[in-house]
Amino acid sequence: MSHRSTKSNADAHNEQQQANEDDLQMRNLGVKPQLHRTWHLLESFASSFISVNFIGAVRSTFFLGLLAGGPAAMWSSFIITAIPMLMTAAVLAEICSALPLSGSIYIWAAESAGRPEYARFFGFVVAWWSCTSWMTYAASNCQTTANFIVSQLAVWEIPFPGGITNENIKWRALIWAISEGLLILSELVNYLPPRMYSHIFKFGIGIMMLDFFLSVIWLPIGVSKTYGFRSAEEVFTATYNGTGAPAGWNWILCFLFSGIALSGFDAAGHIAEETKNASVIAAKGILTSVMATALLGFITTVLFLFCTPDLDTIFALNAPQPFVQIYALALGKEGSVVMTIIAVIGLIMNTSITILAASRLVFAVARDGVLPLSGWIGQVDSDGQPKNAVTIIYIFGAVVQCTILPSQVAFTSLVSASAIPTIAAYALIPLLRLTMTPNHFQSSHFRLGRFAKPFYVCAVLINGIIVAAMISPFHFPVDASNFNFACVLFGAITIFGTLSWYFTPEEKWLSKTQVLQALHSADETKA
Repeated sequence: MSHRSTKSNADAHNEQQQANEDDLQMRNLGVKPQLHRTWHLLESFASSFISVNFIGAVRSTFFLGLLAGGPAAMWSSFIITAIPMLMTAAVLAEICSALPLSGSIYIWAAESAGRPEYARFFGFVVAWWSCTSWMTYAASNCQTTANFIVSQLAVWEIPFPGGITNENIKWRALIWAISEGLLILSELVNYLPPRMYSHIFKFGIGIMMLDFFLSVIWLPIGVSKTYGFRSAEEVFTATYNGTGAPAGWNWILCFLFSGIALSGFDAAGHIAEETKNASVIAAKGILTSVMATALLGFITTVLFLFCTPDLDTIFALNAPQPFVQIYALALGKEGSVVMTIIAVIGLIMNTSITILAASRLVFAVARDGVLPLSGWIGQVDSDGQPKNAVTIIYIFGAVVQCTILPSQVAFTSLVSASAIPTIAAYALIPLLRLTMTPNHFQSSHFRLGRFAKPFYVCAVLINGIIVAAMISPFHFPVDASNFNFACVLFGAITIFGTLSWYFTPEEKWLSKTQVLQALHSADETKA
């Protein structure tokens, strides 16, 4: 009994010592510790792993990949994307270890610029990029979830007044109502105390792995008894051009599929101030989540390529989420209900973690007093949570979803740009590290050493290609009906960031003193 007591006391002492070191590091970076610090590696890993949602992301963008290049382009582009994305994760882990703060990605961009006059500019721009990206994604994901639910109407052949089409205002109203309900549910989860929310992380991992294993085991059994598998030749060599783009660019457009399926892993950095031993654990969370996502995402992609029907059958499906009908063809109507329920729960977990990450970003900006209502948004409750920031994310998401009612195109245009700013930041940070601060951040536990510059170059190239694919028109020839407004919205967000930088006084946010203090602290080598 005394041995257990001694061990318990030693563990408590070590935890307190680590907490003191975490707080000291934050103060050295110029930030006052306010949030709870109770999460460990599992929660850090889960935040990024669930935010990416490998199986949900593959399902949601699968048909884009088929249109842009077909099966051969999908599996090959996934490999081409995954390896440099692992390098991108290593680049972000390197700087996260030196700067484990809730503002994460915009602070990393600012400090990567080195000189204060550049740091403020890039910090403002990336803050706009990351906040709009994460906040908009929560609304977008709720519609994705709603599409899974309403696709059961097509499976069970239940008629809907006016038809199942986005041209039907009644149909858009149904999607809007379900999406708003899902947003509320995902939001409420974020008001749980930190120790209870820890179970959400574990449950989220569990439901996604259940989805994966059922897809690996049950789906192939159903396919073998119904329409049969695609041949290896079809999966690995078949191409398709459903975009009308020139052959080479059609293939490049497939990076939409692989890029979206491998983005969002910076979430572990957003919760760094709530993670114990953050300079090590948050960086590990980024790295391990990308490794798991890349491996499982590739397996899922190849599996679905073998298990989906032929292209003519796929493109004849009329549900908002065709995978629901594919499950019905392979597993029966009842089986499709089971898979839909699991997918919906996984997407709700995905949205909840997205709200968590977005709220920490908004909190980090608000605590510096640069936002309207900053005093209220930056408040922390007795549990060490920024619940008012969580509420702001809900209000923003609910307003964005209202654009579904007048026009589906308006909503789609808003959310289509949600992934671009994140990928653009993934390209900008290694570019700044390569050109401005190649020898800084010596305090990092994850220094890349001689691999740094090759990793920076590869990260810039792959993320630059993905951004180009995302802002490109997806259907050719281009006219007003198929123009991709994502480039316009991304440009507008960048302009807003630039104007904020120009008109916000230096002493108000990201001052020279703050930038230099954080950079100096990040460069101090640890004994």
